Amino acid sequence: MKLIRAAIVLVLILTAVVTLLLYPAMPDQVASHWNAAGDVNGTMPKFEGLLLIPLLMYGFCALLLVFPRIDPLRENYRKFQRYYEGFILVFALFLFIIQLMTLLWGLGIRVSPNIIIPAMIGLLFIYTGFLLEHAEPNWFVGIRTPWTLSSPSVWKKTHQRGATVFKLAGVISLIGVLAGPAAWLFVLVPAIAAALYTVVYSYSEFRKEQASVTAD
Repeated sequence: MKLIRAAIVLVLILTAVVTLLLYPAMPDQVASHWNAAGDVNGTMPKFEGLLLIPLLMYGFCALLLVFPRIDPLRENYRKFQRYYEGFILVFALFLFIIQLMTLLWGLGIRVSPNIIIPAMIGLLFIYTGFLLEHAEPNWFVGIRTPWTLSSPSVWKKTHQRGATVFKLAGVISLIGVLAGPAAWLFVLVPAIAAALYTVVYSYSEFRKEQASVTAD
C-alpha cells in the first residue's frame, strides 16, 4: 500500500516538474484537441492549456482519496483498498501521459493521439475491470445502480459480470491503435455498451431475485 501511495505522489510531482521545466519552451498556443485524423483542431493559451490536466489530476486524485473517508460504508473499502488505490495510480498515469503528449506537440514532436489515447484508455478499462472484480458495496465506486445498492447479491453478480465486460472493452480499445482515424469508435462504442449492459444486467438480476423471493 505504501508503495502505491508513493507512486501516486511521484506521478503528481513528476507532472508538475515536467510541465514547469518545459513551460518556457512552449508556444503561445498549445494543442488542446485532436480530430479523428490525429491532427490538432483546437488550441488554448499555454498557461491555461498546460494547467488544465494537472488541475484535473490533482482534483480527481484528491476526490478519490476523500471518498473512503466520507462514505457511510467506508469499512468496505479496506477489502479492496489495494485495487482502489491502484486505480488512482493508473488514472494519474493516464492524465500524465495526456499532459506529456500535449507537451511533446508543443515541442514539435508529433506523437499520434490515435495510438496514445486508445492504448491508455484500454489499459484504464482493463484495470477498471480488476477494480470492479474486487469492489465491495459502497456509495461512490463501482456499478452503482438502484438495484446493486439494494441487494448485496446483485452487487456481487453485477460486478463480477461488469469486470469481464470492462476488461473486454479495454481489449477492444487497445485494438483501436490499429484503426487510425476510426480509433475513437474502438473507445466510445465499447464504453457505452459496457455501461448500458451492466445497468440492464443489474436490473435483470434484481428482478430475478425479487421473483424468487415472491415465489418462496
